[in-house]
Amino acid sequence: MRLRSLLPVLLAGLAASAGTASAQDLTGTLKKIKETGQIALGYRDSSVPFSYLDNNQKPVGFAMDICYKIVDAVKSELKLDKLEVKLNPVTSATRIPLIANGTVDLECGSTTNNVDRQKQVAFTNTHFLTANRFVAKKSSGLTKFEDLKGKTVVSTSGTTNIKQINEYNADKKLGITILPAKDHAEAFLMVETGRAAAFVMDDVLLASLAASSKEPTAYAISTDALSKPEPYGIMLRKDDAPFKKVVDGATAAFYKSAESGPTYDKWFLKPIPPRDINLNLPMSDALKHAFAKPSDSPDPAAY
Repeated sequence: MRLRSLLPVLLAGLAASAGTASAQDLTGTLKKIKETGQIALGYRDSSVPFSYLDNNQKPVGFAMDICYKIVDAVKSELKLDKLEVKLNPVTSATRIPLIANGTVDLECGSTTNNVDRQKQVAFTNTHFLTANRFVAKKSSGLTKFEDLKGKTVVSTSGTTNIKQINEYNADKKLGITILPAKDHAEAFLMVETGRAAAFVMDDVLLASLAASSKEPTAYAISTDALSKPEPYGIMLRKDDAPFKKVVDGATAAFYKSAESGPTYDKWFLKPIPPRDINLNLPMSDALKHAFAKPSDSPDPAAY
C-alpha cells in the first residue's frame, strides 16, 4: 500500500530529473538561447526587399519574415513560453564576425552562400538566387562589363561582388578603378551623383535600389553577369549541428508550405514600404525548384 502511494511521487521525480537532464544536455546556440531567453537577429538597413528599415526604422523584409519563422521553431523546440528577439544591425563587413563571436545568432539578409564563407560560418536552406551585375545610368550607354574599361565603379566592401569585379578587372586588364562603399545605399548614391559610372552588386538588390530612386527609369542593369545564379542563405554559427537542425527544419517546412508563395509575392510582386515601390520580380523556376527541394548547397549548379 505504501509503495502504491509513493509511486506517483517517484514518477514525478523521474520526470523532473529527465527534464533537467534534457536542459543540461543542450549545447551551443540552443543552450545560450535557453539560458538567456533571448535570440539575436542580425539585420541590414538597405538590402531591399530582404532586410531593411521601413519608415518607422523597423527591420522588415523577406529574410526577416523567414527569420521570425525560425524564431517560432526555436521557441517550440526549447518549450519556451516567451522568447525575446534582439535586433542587431550588421553590415557586409561585420556580419560574419558578429555571427562568429556570438553577438548575432542568425543573420537575416542577402548573404551569398559560397565555399569560402562556409569555412567561417554555416548557412541554412537557400531563400533566393541572384547573379552579379551592375547598374548604370541609361545615358552612359554602359550595358556590358567590357564597357567598364577605364571607368570608375563602386561595389560594397566585404561582398563576393567586389571580389569578382576585382578578379575580372585583373584578368581582362581593363584598368577599372574600383571603389569600396560601406553599404549598398552609399554605393548607389555614388552612381546617382556621378562619382562612379556603375555599381556592381546582386541584380535583385540593384533592381530594388533603382526602383526606390528619384528617377527609376533613368537606370539600367547590365545584360551580362559575372556569375551564375548564386544562392542566398540565412547565416548561423559553424559546427553547431543541433541548432542547424532546428533552423534547417524550420526553413524547409516554410519553403515547402503553401505560405511561402504569398510571402514571396508580398515582397517581390506588391508595393512595399516605405515608398510603395513594386519590384515586379516573379519567382524564378530555379527558386521554385529550390523551395520544393530545400538545400544549403553553395554550388550554383545545384539549382
